[in-house]
Amino acid sequence: MPTSQDILGHLPAGRVLDVATGSGGFIHFLLEGLKDYTEIIGVDNKERAAAAFEKAFEEKPNIHFQLMDANHLDFDSDSFDLVCISNSLHHFDDPQAVLSQMERVLRPGGYLLVSEMYCDGQTETQMTHVHLHHWWGAVDTVSGVTHHETYRRDELVGLVSGLALKDVAQYDLTDTSDDPRNPEISAELNPVFEQYIQRAEGHPDLQARGEELRQRVAEIGFHSATTLVIIGRK
Repeated sequence: MPTSQDILGHLPAGRVLDVATGSGGFIHFLLEGLKDYTEIIGVDNKERAAAAFEKAFEEKPNIHFQLMDANHLDFDSDSFDLVCISNSLHHFDDPQAVLSQMERVLRPGGYLLVSEMYCDGQTETQMTHVHLHHWWGAVDTVSGVTHHETYRRDELVGLVSGLALKDVAQYDLTDTSDDPRNPEISAELNPVFEQYIQRAEGHPDLQARGEELRQRVAEIGFHSATTLVIIGRK
């Protein structure tokens, strides 16, 4: 499987923007792979993400959080060397508009990166992750949170192909080497099941679906779904 260094090690990163950053999880991947950078800015429209982000990077003064809507990035055009989004396109009603904003703020010669899990071509244990993610999305949706099902691989490729990028490369990241029925996986997922089953109160079909998926984790097992990383130059 390609490493973060394989994907990012050749990039002159400079100024980096991570869109829909949440608590900054993808920035750890960037830090593992990039040779150097001058500044990383993570933007998200959820205020509650700021505290976790700032705690994670409190010892890195050149990594910052800004509260911002990805549909309307408040940055000058051509102002970043690398612009990224990870596992967030399915949280937008108009992902193409977000990608267009990312392309706008990217300088000519800079790189745009999309990292997203996809739902097709997975093993049975990886399909557990896909089914779980779609259930989480359904519960979020009835709670008023925008959370669509994950894309197929070709849909992700199609979204990015709508941008004017050159030298586009694709990487499929998957790891099914761990025991899919390790009891630690169930122990880690059980609090998440409880949280979402509680959030689905008033929707017995969704609560039942959660219990079925809990059983699937125990019987079939769990592996993370394959992630597609697409990177191209403006």
